Amino acid sequence: AAVGGDARRAMAIQRLLMPVHKHLFVEANPIPVKWAMARMGLCGATMRLPLTPLSADNEPVVEAALRAAGLIPANS
Repeated sequence: AAVGGDARRAMAIQRLLMPVHKHLFVEANPIPVKWAMARMGLCGATMRLPLTPLSADNEPVVEAALRAAGLIPANS
């Protein structure tokens, strides 16, 4: 949308994704990004050092942001 010159649509997308961007930093990057990508089915959940798993306390935080943005189904 931005490249195509549709600033209004680009801002709508930006506003939709802001909670995702914010919550992908609840722990050191890229741990939440890797977890989110695995949750979306874009990669496996396997990690290698120095990455560690996303804490169980932050999983629902990142998942809620993905759901709110429509990146994962509401009932999965």
